[in-house]
Amino acid sequence: MKDTKTGYMAISKYLIGSPYKIRPVADLIRRRPYPEAVSLLENMPHKGARLIRKTVKSAASNALSDNKKLDEDMLYVRDIFIDEGPRLKRIWFRGRGRADMQQKRLCHITVVVDETVKHDNAKHGNANSSSKKAAK
Repeated sequence: MKDTKTGYMAISKYLIGSPYKIRPVADLIRRRPYPEAVSLLENMPHKGARLIRKTVKSAASNALSDNKKLDEDMLYVRDIFIDEGPRLKRIWFRGRGRADMQQKRLCHITVVVDETVKHDNAKHGNANSSSKKAAK
């Protein structure tokens, strides 16, 4: 069995940001072309957009350095995962012997970019038009 590698990956770990706040931003760029995804992330005011943009650019640079035949316009964001990391726990001491705990959530961002497959529309268009003509 031959294992074929598909896509180019970049992982950012232990980023301070709640995965619950970053996932909606990730949903906006999933399965989009790379230039469109980067322009969307640059124009969003969210902190998560800045974190995701760095990881997407890293995945694209991995793809372009591994395969010299690729161009930025040929890439798209195939998969993006926002996983939970460990939590930083901080204690705030309060009066009367009590304490409050603040939890800073961390996340891991995984981005996979891949090459878009260009379909030849002329072949598909001719096949469909000839079958329509035969049906008439």
